[in-house]
Amino acid sequence: MNSVYFDNAATTPISAEVIDVISEIMKNNFGNPSSSHSFGRSSKVLLEKSRKTIASYLNVSASEIIFTSGGTEADNLVLNSAVKDLDVTHIIISKIEHHAVLHTVEKLQRDFNIKVSYVKLDEFGNIDFKHLENLLQIKAKTLVSLMHVNNEIGNILDIKRVADLCKLNNALFHSDAVQSVGHYKMDLQDIPVDFLAASAHKFYGPKGVGFAFVRKNSGLRPLITGGEQERGLRAGTESIHNIVGMEVALKNAYDNLDKETGYVKELKQYFIDGIKKAIPEVKFNGGSYSLVKSTYTLVNIRLPIALEKSAMLLFQLDLKGIACSKGSACQSGSSQNSHVLTEILNDDDLQKPSIRFSFSIYNTKEEIDYVIGVLKEFIE
Repeated sequence: MNSVYFDNAATTPISAEVIDVISEIMKNNFGNPSSSHSFGRSSKVLLEKSRKTIASYLNVSASEIIFTSGGTEADNLVLNSAVKDLDVTHIIISKIEHHAVLHTVEKLQRDFNIKVSYVKLDEFGNIDFKHLENLLQIKAKTLVSLMHVNNEIGNILDIKRVADLCKLNNALFHSDAVQSVGHYKMDLQDIPVDFLAASAHKFYGPKGVGFAFVRKNSGLRPLITGGEQERGLRAGTESIHNIVGMEVALKNAYDNLDKETGYVKELKQYFIDGIKKAIPEVKFNGGSYSLVKSTYTLVNIRLPIALEKSAMLLFQLDLKGIACSKGSACQSGSSQNSHVLTEILNDDDLQKPSIRFSFSIYNTKEEIDYVIGVLKEFIE
């Protein structure tokens, strides 16, 4: 087997249909959607059709979808404007958020002297809801930012419970849903979240495009200024080919959700059963051992390997044609441990190598057998 791609949490392959649509748009619909001539109007029609389609899958108004360059920009838009424009002086997060949230909040704390509270986590990385309730009693204009699905250990947040708690306590709620949009149904009329971030390349769409859901009449103001594109919330000419590609990818994801979810769930369970049989001492980080507590798209395992040998593990896997990761792709090249695992593992467990394997509709059980065989051989 020449190559196995098990790093879908970092990015998924772009589907063939999406590639075809992007190519067609680039050739035939190159007009600036802000231009008033026929070329511009043609692009504007496509832009608004994509916005309407994406909004329909989240059960929101088209005007509440703001196109961005991806999840990181969407997170930055919400967090920065919440402090600068919505008078937020207190932000509640966890220490296992994506760095797009963590680093942005740290900068806001330095620049604006806001109060930052970190909700407690259990040993599996789940938030302490009682502690969250206590933090919401702090007398200040508060924003809660907690991710729906953790990108390293896959833990699923009860997003509706958090949203309801925030509503009850007059706090704003933002969720980085980059790992869940396109993989889970989300009715944002039922879930009273104020803001949400998504990225196309996590559901077989193109890189460099995503969106922010911004609840109507939120008062949010733009991070990027210039033109009046995106209802004045995001200046810059929209990337029509990428946006239409994202629309097609999201439509495919939700139209085929049950079938594709079932297939990938089966792959994850097959991996769990196989790795436990081949390497009985293997441990699972966070809730990734479960199809209920963790997303069906990934597992994060800890292997019984000595420290001196573990340094070469990812290198050896790469030589065998296996793509996986030790954490977020955004930390690639860093010598530091995963900030997520550092929060939930003890010092001894942190000395053992942890690897994230994440699956897609393009993976097979034969690939899983190959990877497990390579891991077993390396350990022996």
